[in-house]
Amino acid sequence: MTSRRHFTQQLAALGGLAALGLPLGARAQAPLATAKILCGFPAGGTSDAFSRRVGQKLTGYANTVIVENKPGAGGQIAVTTLKDSPADGSVMLLTPASMLTIYSSTYSKLPYKLDDVAPVSMGCYFAHALCVGPAVPESVKNVKDFLAWCKANPDKANYGSPAAGSMPHLLAALLAKQTGTDLKHVPYRGSAPGMQDLIGGQISSMSSPVGDALQHLKGGKARAIAVSGTQRNPFIPDVPTYREQGYPSLTMREWYAFFMPAKTDPAIIRRANAAFQPALADKEVINSMNLLGMEPQHSTPEQLAATLKADADEWRKVVKEIGFSADT
Repeated sequence: MTSRRHFTQQLAALGGLAALGLPLGARAQAPLATAKILCGFPAGGTSDAFSRRVGQKLTGYANTVIVENKPGAGGQIAVTTLKDSPADGSVMLLTPASMLTIYSSTYSKLPYKLDDVAPVSMGCYFAHALCVGPAVPESVKNVKDFLAWCKANPDKANYGSPAAGSMPHLLAALLAKQTGTDLKHVPYRGSAPGMQDLIGGQISSMSSPVGDALQHLKGGKARAIAVSGTQRNPFIPDVPTYREQGYPSLTMREWYAFFMPAKTDPAIIRRANAAFQPALADKEVINSMNLLGMEPQHSTPEQLAATLKADADEWRKVVKEIGFSADT
């Protein structure tokens, strides 16, 4: 027989589930045997590391969470794979924002659309830094100094980025456009080779994620002169933002987020979202990703959907202003 005290406890527990927006019994549902996180980049990279760190903490959602790397086409293959995957909660995707917020404006043809994916949770935020290397004199301390130096040395006025059409590329291209500075873009296949050329003096500057530059900044081989975002970055707090230096439109941060196929049942999405909350708040996850310049952060599916739409709208305007197309 159920005692009055036990009945009261049950009511309280059910109320807690309702407050979370979860269907009754969602917390008690047995974990999936196996779940998969698709990653659009090779093993060993930042995306892969984040996928694996978080996946290890999703034991309440699935007994085993594996990461399947689907590199190629700048992350497009992984998004396409998710679109064609079963919508039963067993397959999800971790992707940087660019594949969804920027590519829809820079590619005339994409194998997927924004409504092919269902937002589950934000994963983390990170900012991009503009760094200079030994090719640029020590007297260059900020963005205005750098642009003046570039105009005085047009043969050295260049910047690298992890890829053509990436957010770091478009941030620097927007800076060049708005200041009337002729800066040559040097695209790389990832930040690592670009940073090596920067510290080797082959290029003058590099626009890349803060985390990819941290070791070189700490070693004194490169100098950061600006960082994106509305506030200073916690990993390089002495570096002023673009906004502080008079460039208010260069505030964009990038993010990683988790998605499922578009037709996934909302109840499954809510259950997955609930599993991500403690995983992204785990100290081991936070500490390991902080080393890569990332700030883990959870969100509701609705919050992620709103961010996705707002960012896609913003980048559509930026891409039009710059005049960039990935098709050319």
